[in-house]
Amino acid sequence: MSARETALKVLLAVDERDAYANLALGSLLEKVHPGKLDRAFITELVYGTLRTQNTLDWALSHYLRRPLPGLSAAVRNILRLGAYQILFMDRVPDSAAVNESATQARQHGHEGIVKFVNGVLRNLVRGKEKLNYPDPDEDPVQYLALRHSHPAWLVRRWLNDFGYANTQALCMANNQPAPNTVRVNTLKTSAAELTKRLEALGVHAKKGQYAADCLQLRGFVSLGGLSPFKEGLLQAQDESSILVGQAVSPAPGDRVLDAASAPGGKATHLAQLMQNQGEILALDVHEHKIRLIEENCRRLGVQVVRPVLADAREIPEEYAKWADYVLVDAPCSGLGVLRRRPDSRWRKDEKQINSLAELQAQILDAAAVALKPGGVLVYSTCTITREENLGQVESFLHRHPDFKWDSLAGLLPDSLDHETTMGRGYLQILPHLHGLDGFFMARLRKSSA
Repeated sequence: MSARETALKVLLAVDERDAYANLALGSLLEKVHPGKLDRAFITELVYGTLRTQNTLDWALSHYLRRPLPGLSAAVRNILRLGAYQILFMDRVPDSAAVNESATQARQHGHEGIVKFVNGVLRNLVRGKEKLNYPDPDEDPVQYLALRHSHPAWLVRRWLNDFGYANTQALCMANNQPAPNTVRVNTLKTSAAELTKRLEALGVHAKKGQYAADCLQLRGFVSLGGLSPFKEGLLQAQDESSILVGQAVSPAPGDRVLDAASAPGGKATHLAQLMQNQGEILALDVHEHKIRLIEENCRRLGVQVVRPVLADAREIPEEYAKWADYVLVDAPCSGLGVLRRRPDSRWRKDEKQINSLAELQAQILDAAAVALKPGGVLVYSTCTITREENLGQVESFLHRHPDFKWDSLAGLLPDSLDHETTMGRGYLQILPHLHGLDGFFMARLRKSSA
């Protein structure tokens, strides 16, 4: 199967079956086993085409007599693949992109479809330098949405929150590939030892920017296929996510409740920080996700995590005032991790934010009951909206006057604190400022009375 045909199969799974691109791509790559270069090319075709979909559709619409949604899914996505190569892949000659698209169209349609695809893409090649983008002064929303391939509603929101320059920088950061980051499992090895093991396998490893026990890796085909992964020496985890564990910073022997734990990345990190001493309750509402937590614990050699099937909004009464620390890594809109999930920006809806904020508030209220007097509550999300982040915590503090801000200073690197908020107890990480996934974390302490 050619690289383009493999990419098309993934795009069709996303388009027709609403599949998640990373899962569909991973599954197909495991079946076809392409070489390293082909694997990278297929990944770029899939992720790039999905990431820039609105811009591709807009550009193609100039040369179509009927709307793109009216075409068959196969033809629609063949055109998108060709348009992505023409507009965004300089190393692929335009003529090659057109010819490969026509060849692919022949496999999925009659000769008329071949001529149609060939004609549309040849017109795009001739006209690509003359595409009339909106004027950034007259219509900054549509200009940024099309130039940097983001939903207009999201651009509009960010312009209000961050201003033009930061919104443009944020959109550009979201379109850059995210590094492959892992957490070193210090229960079994050290960063130096793991780096040597990886280098011996041809995998380049360098220290993360901010988080302790974090490595950025490149030069491997599949993380799950690496022997250090199978041996439990590392865990795939973004650097921002690792920093959440540092914000909690439990000690050996403590009791910790992780309110929304699956797949267990943060719970196993907390166990690592506790040196496998103490107790961690890892709650999740889905039984199949409980199994994921158990699998990760076994692989990593974590012995103090106890998975519990429970709804974080209704934490069992037996855990009232049980925990020294509670982590609420809440379900959220995920607007901080768009660079990792190229199709997710088109799945988001502004209406989801309010319903998610209601869910987060319910989980926080339940978590407050589980915490001992004097205990610490850490709230985190992988998003960048005020309603889900600072506004959410401020509302919680209004409802729970027995909680106060607790400083993050000394727990996280000072260089992260661009706006001097860590001393006040919270931090908003932004992709364009920090080079990390967008995350929010807040640390609160319950009164001891």
